[in-house]
Amino acid sequence: MVCGCSALLPLPNPRPTMPATPNFLANPSSSSRWIPLQPMPVAWAFVQKTSALLWLLLLGTSLSPAWGQAKIPLETVKLWADTFGGDLYNTVTKYSGSLLLQKKYKDVESSLKIEEVDGLELVRKFSEDMENMLRRKVEAVQNLVEAAEEADLNHEFNESLVFDYYNSVLINERDEKGNFVELGAEFLLESNAHFSNLPVNTSISSVQLPTNVYNKDPDILNGVYMSEALNAVFVENFQRDPTLTWQYFGSATGFFRIYPGIKWTPDENGVITFDCRNRGWYIQAATSPKDIVILVDVSGSMKGLRMTIAKHTITTILDTLGENDFINIIAYNDYVHYIEPCFKGILVQADRDNREHFKLLVEELMVKGVGVVDQALREAFQILKQVPTFQEAKQGSLCNQAIMLISDGAVEDYEPVFEKYNWPDCKVRVFTYLIGREVSFADRMKWIACNNKGYYTQISTLADTQENVMEYLHVLSRPMVINHDHDIIWTEAYMDSKLLSSQAQSLTLLTTVAMPVFSKKNETRSHGILLGVVGSDVALRELMKLAPRYKLGVHGYAFLNTNNGYILSHPDLRPLYREGKKLKPKPNYNSVDLSEVEWEDQAESKRVLFLTNDYFFTDISDTPFSLGVVLSRGHGEYILLGNTSVEEGLHDLLHPDLALAGDWIYCITDIDPDHRKLSQLEAMIRFLTRKDPDLECDEELVREVLFDAVVTAPMEAYWTALALNMSEESEHVVDMAFLGTRAGLLRSSLFVGSEKVSDRKFLTPEDEASVFTLDRFPLWYRQASEHPAGSFVFNLRWAEGPESAGEPMVVTASTAVAVTVDKRTAIAAAAGVQMKLEFLQRKFWAATRQCSTVDGPCTQSCEDSDLDCFVIDNNGFILISKRSRETGRFLGEVDGAVLTQLLSMGVFSQVTMYDYQAMCKPSSHHHSAAQPLVSPISAFLTATRWLLQELVLFLLEWSVWGSWYDRGAEAKSVFHHSHKHKKQDPLQPCDTEYPVFVYQPAIREANGIVECGPCQKVFVVQQIPNSNLLLLVTDPTCDCSIFPPVLQEATEVKYNASVKCDRMRSQKLRRRPDSCHAFHPEVRVEADRGWAGFSSPNPLCLGLCPCRQEHIGMPMNTPVPVLLGGNIRVYAL
Repeated sequence: MVCGCSALLPLPNPRPTMPATPNFLANPSSSSRWIPLQPMPVAWAFVQKTSALLWLLLLGTSLSPAWGQAKIPLETVKLWADTFGGDLYNTVTKYSGSLLLQKKYKDVESSLKIEEVDGLELVRKFSEDMENMLRRKVEAVQNLVEAAEEADLNHEFNESLVFDYYNSVLINERDEKGNFVELGAEFLLESNAHFSNLPVNTSISSVQLPTNVYNKDPDILNGVYMSEALNAVFVENFQRDPTLTWQYFGSATGFFRIYPGIKWTPDENGVITFDCRNRGWYIQAATSPKDIVILVDVSGSMKGLRMTIAKHTITTILDTLGENDFINIIAYNDYVHYIEPCFKGILVQADRDNREHFKLLVEELMVKGVGVVDQALREAFQILKQVPTFQEAKQGSLCNQAIMLISDGAVEDYEPVFEKYNWPDCKVRVFTYLIGREVSFADRMKWIACNNKGYYTQISTLADTQENVMEYLHVLSRPMVINHDHDIIWTEAYMDSKLLSSQAQSLTLLTTVAMPVFSKKNETRSHGILLGVVGSDVALRELMKLAPRYKLGVHGYAFLNTNNGYILSHPDLRPLYREGKKLKPKPNYNSVDLSEVEWEDQAESKRVLFLTNDYFFTDISDTPFSLGVVLSRGHGEYILLGNTSVEEGLHDLLHPDLALAGDWIYCITDIDPDHRKLSQLEAMIRFLTRKDPDLECDEELVREVLFDAVVTAPMEAYWTALALNMSEESEHVVDMAFLGTRAGLLRSSLFVGSEKVSDRKFLTPEDEASVFTLDRFPLWYRQASEHPAGSFVFNLRWAEGPESAGEPMVVTASTAVAVTVDKRTAIAAAAGVQMKLEFLQRKFWAATRQCSTVDGPCTQSCEDSDLDCFVIDNNGFILISKRSRETGRFLGEVDGAVLTQLLSMGVFSQVTMYDYQAMCKPSSHHHSAAQPLVSPISAFLTATRWLLQELVLFLLEWSVWGSWYDRGAEAKSVFHHSHKHKKQDPLQPCDTEYPVFVYQPAIREANGIVECGPCQKVFVVQQIPNSNLLLLVTDPTCDCSIFPPVLQEATEVKYNASVKCDRMRSQKLRRRPDSCHAFHPEVRVEADRGWAGFSSPNPLCLGLCPCRQEHIGMPMNTPVPVLLGGNIRVYAL
């Protein structure tokens, strides 16, 4: 369904109460010429004057400044503002050429058309283009599925197979003698821009294995050998669709074949922790959505290492869940308690936010009491039973349901619980995890799992956790595998781990399309054997290029949502945060809601624009994604269309001062390898000159660029003439002039040598805010478009260079060029200049030496000690002050009294902004919404627990536990990361608020008095014409320090327990996945892994419910006996 809606962003909060100490006297509309510093009652004024005269006569002293009769002449202040504004306007219009540019567009106005943008049609067209692109990715994955299943069908398992392959970790590695190590032959790698400039081999794939998987295991060798058939398909897919990125096959045995081939580097501990089987794309493709309740035993018997293993088991289970799954965790001993009290009685979405929250709470668990499992099981069944009743609220997956029981044993009578809640249908599977080496209760834990279509496993070391937890996924996948349902899944947005590990400069958000691979052999079909999952990455940036910026207007944009209501791509999504010198992904970067990013100009968060936007939505067929298009009202509702001849436009396109938006798609250059080296401008010229008939270009956009090139061509000659004249002038006026058009065309001209430019990053890709990007128009363009045409917006910039020393040195001024046709107005372009702040200051101080002729000799100027003069912008930031240290600071920090008065007079208004993507330091170690009381006992227990954890860490690092080196290394890696994580006390996601201030342009001038105890402070504020600037003149002799400064610091929003719980419990509107594979009537599972006595290999017990089952050699309703040895083959029907 396509719909349109509108919203006003941002919405201001009620103005906070101001300090109630001093009184204000305001006169925004006063016509009087002078403001006395001390207006007092007449009698008191007479006494005051008499006292002053006596003191002068007797003591020969002068008046105290605080009690003087200094005056600020209003007409003089207006004269200063008008003089400075006039000089400024003349300078910036002269050097920017804005009047000439406006005239050139005016001259061709008769040939222009301004059309209204149809948002509904636009969103339909974009979604169709995206659907076609994503369909090609699906076809590539389907090719891989067919090839993998065919290769497995033709492969006979060979226990003694010897086979060398390219191991991603060992390739190009040599031994001491200089020979290539085994599985590490020479492997050609070349840097490839299409793959984030990583060194890759596009002719063949390589194979990666985690540390705890033996690289010459027969299962691995046979799987790798079989999957060699995928190499040809990888290459063929990439040749057919050169926009493809990574393609891969993740095997159920643990190896990961990736194309193009790449070198894989272990972490700092020499461990490869990446396991494809616990990646979101693998798990989502291998299983259907899940509702899971985890029951963890926290009785006294679980103390020490057992509790450590149990916590790690829970964390590993959480890592196997995704946005389409639902979860809750209950801890039990003598009584049942939810580890997050806010989630009592419900299931919550297993998004990244909730998973990370649960992990923090799990670390807080402490052991005590006796474990009573039956009441915990009752609570879990009751939660799962309620899920269908919440169907309208979209709570729960309404698919697979399971209980995960984590304990060192079960002793009480739990059978009545299953009889009441789960038998005979067994709709809820129960998976049991026996923690520790003790096997006294192994038979009971097996019985629970085997009588509830579950799986039993024993975890005795940390290194065993990963493999054992993953077994439950195999059980849940079998119904889908037997049906051979090749469901296509798309993941939420995530970071490319390779780019993270390589510290790439630009981290890319991806989504993955994946499909399961099944065994098609007749003898194994009913066993439900999952061979693995194939997938391919799609860079969301490439997808968003199909929503061209020029069609969306200055402030418009497009965004993508998942079926769970989370942002897939949005211009204001900020997935990274800086910790020291490193960029890190936020814990919740892919679980951000649309309402949490809808703020304009996040990069300039202390400056805001008020916009009214229209929103248009539609779904992208055959995907779980929705596309939204946002158009701002006003000029954003229209698109300007011009036309010119190719010959004329091509001539003007070749000017050296011209550049195009590097991220925009004028011509498609990423399909043909011969085109990839071309810039967009080069590709366009080849297209226009017909030198390359294979080039595909956006003809509408190309036509607009040609038109803009012709209209703006005279600017080059104009700027060149100015530069020649400037060479004879001694005064350095401006550094450069520039312009941009709505077609992404940029022109610029230097008036000084490149070595003298104050801000060399400006208009370069290093400064994204100043150039056209895939997401936004330049900041100077956007700000100018929201001010009256011809009025200049001045911005202070912090220049970077050897002379800057981190101080603001550069000012940019920009203005919009508007075109009106048939009473419709559109923004055609924006032009501006960059100048040194020093030049602006010289102009200002010269202007404030002026005085009106009727006033007689100039008795005052801004350079006098009894006057303070500021030039501030429309958001209250100081551009000019006597004190250089105040430049760039917010006025409220420097003079809170005056800003408070300006707010009360309505000269400025305050808007409270909220940042829902902020990161804060944790304020407490208690992560639950219900914070416990701190007592000496709890403090002692916390200290004891810390000592035990340190002891466990010490013992693990010496490999006291762990059967072999690899397991010890993995355990050490896990705990090393956890230990380091805690020591750093990392930042956590939070909500913050901060005030911003906006000038109300309807008030052109104002004056007032602030009473500050023994004195009064007078001030005058005057609008500087044709700009976003104000002149503020104040009296510095009166100390108003009783007023606190007005700051713009962000503060964390603290929610009380009730509000926090409501926020956490709230369920977002979502669309459930279309398919579900919970059970299959023909499930037949074989477990041929023998085990003797009570050793750790896992006998499989699946689907042994008391009825609707057939057991070989045992009648119906017979409990499963303790299995002591041999092989077991269980058929569950």
